[in-house]
Amino acid sequence: MKDPAVLFYFQDFLVGTEFMTDDEVGKYIRILCHQADKGSLSEVQIKRICRGVIPEAIMEKLSEDDNGNLYQKRMREEREKRTNYTESRRKNRTKKLNIISSTYDKHMENENENINKDVIKTINVPFEKFWNLYDKKEDRIKCEGKWNRLTDKERETCIIKLPAYILSTPDKQYRKNPATYINNKSWENEIIKEGEKVKTVLMYDEILKLSEKDPGIWKKYKAVKRDGERKAVFEPINEI
Repeated sequence: MKDPAVLFYFQDFLVGTEFMTDDEVGKYIRILCHQADKGSLSEVQIKRICRGVIPEAIMEKLSEDDNGNLYQKRMREEREKRTNYTESRRKNRTKKLNIISSTYDKHMENENENINKDVIKTINVPFEKFWNLYDKKEDRIKCEGKWNRLTDKERETCIIKLPAYILSTPDKQYRKNPATYINNKSWENEIIKEGEKVKTVLMYDEILKLSEKDPGIWKKYKAVKRDGERKAVFEPINEI
């Protein structure tokens, strides 16, 4: 039988939805209820709950899992703790009374007993810092999911090297989609400086996309095969 309950911290909910409209709060609580019942939800399911477009205030509360589905982090934590608690009590009820004292799953007797141990590790560099610094607002949910899956060292290195890339692409249309930048770990790419000019290395799919708006870009870059690279990359042609 499916567990019909999950802990709901009303004070945290009131604070978290303080600046939502009544309509957004209603949609948000329905999303949380469905997540408590089914787990992560697809974007299509959430749009149906919202009767169309998902409000930005709600999108900011959601994260993306490895399957591309959406979930609210706190609800996922509470749902998993409740599942573990219920399973622990079920196992204990099957044991004989004379061995309960020695085998009882004491660590699950109170589902909140070890709440501090269940808290998800803090991200060393918040996603908002990258998002605001990169300043090309596309695919936020996908970006945040990829950002959170990076190692602490990768996030730190990205933030250190990102300003140089931003300087090399003052025109945002030539700046990579942020999800692509994170997925390809593009901060590891070489950035070539010529005097005060800064140019960057491009992958084939990147230069192909840029050529749709600027066909002349093929004359500005040359294909090279670097050691350790499986595919050719495109470096800017030095201006004489």
